[in-house]
Amino acid sequence: MDRCRDEILAAVSRVLDRGQYILGPEVEAFEREFAAFVGTGDAVGVGTGTAAIELALKALDVGTGDAVFTVSHTSGATIAAIELAGARPVFVDIDRSTFVMDPKSLEASIAAVDSGIHGALRPAAVIPVHLYGHPAPMPEILRIARQHSLRIVEDASQSHGARIGEIQTGTFGDAGAFSLYPTKNLGALGDGGILACRNPGLADRVRRLRQYGWRQPQCSEEPGTNSRLDELQAAILRIRLRRLEDENVRRRQLAARFNRDLTDRLACPRTADGCVHAFHLYVVRTAARDRLRHHLAESGIDAGVHYPLPVHLQPAYLNRLPMPPGGLPVTESISGQILSLPLHPHLTDEEADRIVSAVNSFPGNLLPD
Repeated sequence: MDRCRDEILAAVSRVLDRGQYILGPEVEAFEREFAAFVGTGDAVGVGTGTAAIELALKALDVGTGDAVFTVSHTSGATIAAIELAGARPVFVDIDRSTFVMDPKSLEASIAAVDSGIHGALRPAAVIPVHLYGHPAPMPEILRIARQHSLRIVEDASQSHGARIGEIQTGTFGDAGAFSLYPTKNLGALGDGGILACRNPGLADRVRRLRQYGWRQPQCSEEPGTNSRLDELQAAILRIRLRRLEDENVRRRQLAARFNRDLTDRLACPRTADGCVHAFHLYVVRTAARDRLRHHLAESGIDAGVHYPLPVHLQPAYLNRLPMPPGGLPVTESISGQILSLPLHPHLTDEEADRIVSAVNSFPGNLLPD
């Protein structure tokens, strides 16, 4: 930690000495290095992960009158980005064991839009969310998307370094949006985001859109916005990127430890065959979520809930966005069961022992039905 801090201070000093703070050499270098890490031709730094999704949709000409299929069990940022692009979110249910998009529910939601029951919407795009660090089932989603001529923008905000086989999340579709918020596996010391692009032409358009639609300074070729990754954050992220894979290995080691010692008490996270989990969060299901959370707090252990209320049940979206036939039964059933146990790369073995002991000391049944 001390070495990392010293490297960050040196990088910040380098930026301050240069005196260039917006879209300079640090951003350009980070974009190249991140693209090489995930395995795409290009990457574009932007202000937030939300903006990365919004700008990707706009660059793909997804907007007014277009249906964008995504899950409700996600951060509200996913839905906000779709609406900021002018499109309409259409919800899809999730898999109970991995918490990511269910391809069968996706097909049902597409069929519902095609039937016209949601009005004059055009199926346009799908945003799979690689939630908690677990990849969405991209082979099945790609097949469905191709069948219906849908664009794919992956929400990879929680899956830096996750893979299906040897292919990184964020690189299956047209673009992959990553948040660089401080709590992410690859986090800045403030807001930030980056969009991985397979198509250089798409990356070029996002670069225009992130800065007023400029190709040349002070001349907007199309309406754009202001969403730029700054030099200080890029310099910090370059250092953190070099440590990302080692930190992900530590996350997986801790998750394996928890799975081994807690599987008799909790419904522990399952990793689908062929997938490599990034374990941004370690999320269990339990029949006694709130009582277990209180029990852990009494032992000085802060467990969280990601997310306590699905987006479609939140006041801003309640009863106004399209649902698949039959609703979202899995999404709604797990929302009262999920609990995020502490897991990060700096968690010590002793701290992990304390978490396991505290869970195992809970009196009564924890396993969900």
